Amino acid sequence: MSLWAQSRGETSRRAYLDANATEPLRPQARDAMLAAADLTGNPSSVHSAGRMARAVLEEARDQVARVLGVAPLNCIFTSGGTEANVLAMHGLGQGRRFLVGQTEHDAVRKGVPAGAPLSWLPVETSGQVRLDVLESELAQGGPPAFVCLMLANNETGVLHPMAEIVRLCQSHGAHLHVDAVQAAGRMALCVEEMGMDSLALSGHKMGGPKGAGALLLRGPAPARLEPLFEGGGQEQGRRGGTPPLPALAGLVAALQASLAQPAQPLAALRDRLEQAACAAGAVVNGGAAPRLANTTNLSLPGRKAQGQLMRLDLEGVCVSAGSACSSGKVAVSHVLDAMGLGDLAGQSIRVSLPWNVTEEDIHQFIRAYEGMAQSAAPTFAG
Repeated sequence: MSLWAQSRGETSRRAYLDANATEPLRPQARDAMLAAADLTGNPSSVHSAGRMARAVLEEARDQVARVLGVAPLNCIFTSGGTEANVLAMHGLGQGRRFLVGQTEHDAVRKGVPAGAPLSWLPVETSGQVRLDVLESELAQGGPPAFVCLMLANNETGVLHPMAEIVRLCQSHGAHLHVDAVQAAGRMALCVEEMGMDSLALSGHKMGGPKGAGALLLRGPAPARLEPLFEGGGQEQGRRGGTPPLPALAGLVAALQASLAQPAQPLAALRDRLEQAACAAGAVVNGGAAPRLANTTNLSLPGRKAQGQLMRLDLEGVCVSAGSACSSGKVAVSHVLDAMGLGDLAGQSIRVSLPWNVTEEDIHQFIRAYEGMAQSAAPTFAG
């Protein structure tokens, strides 16, 4: 342990419980990335080295498409979830009015094309979208709708009722885009069977590398899509840029490994963590709704989120306060605010269990959380 860490009372063992920000890299992904990194050729080159690289690229596309239930040519590789979401909104939403959930990730909330008609869809106190408002908005006249609703919320893990959402969208001729960045790899997904029109995912949320993602489109291949940038015409002219083969190989390996891992052990560990936190005075936000097995959002009344994060970090526990995509800032969660939680929205932390979480990680969190809850809230002068 460094002298700096000792002077601050930090522990040498760290419990990483921030998987929804990024999962630890899976060994299968690391191995696949190293193997792909040895390939020299550009997938767009026609010589033998290029053909070898191309074969790896198309095998990766086939595997992702097969797992998630789309035609291979309707699997478009991107740099991650943000690009996949924005590509769908700009490339498929032209001439449509946008209906966007209030609890969507900022990648979607801020990705609506400039000047497009926009309505926000409120949520119940559970965090699930209000289906009555969605139906009313879809029934309005005017341009056809482009609906953006995530499958699993990144802060609470709450699952929207996707079957009902799909039914409503299809009955009104709306395009349904689903941000599945948090759901992919943590629950079974099939685009064709579930009926969403487009879906975004990201490799590092499954235990793959950062910098790789995909946009999946339902229907016959290849679906038309206006690119954000054309570049050299890669991805059937729908997304320019030389594909990052090592990152994409890692994405595929992580997706396959994640689906082979049962969710029940994670759910049992999460439930144990929640029981201890509630006994210490916490409130589980969104706990009444179906959720991802690895995610819990806890409010500790009277204790600001930033103070909780600092205290837990000193005890060697890594958690977060909502999305990790806000330049390191801790702000009141727009998700919890939309759920009507009032002051609790600024007193919450997100605990998200990674694929390699251990019993000791849970015990370490519980010890740290109980100590924090029992201690006096810090005061700051000035």
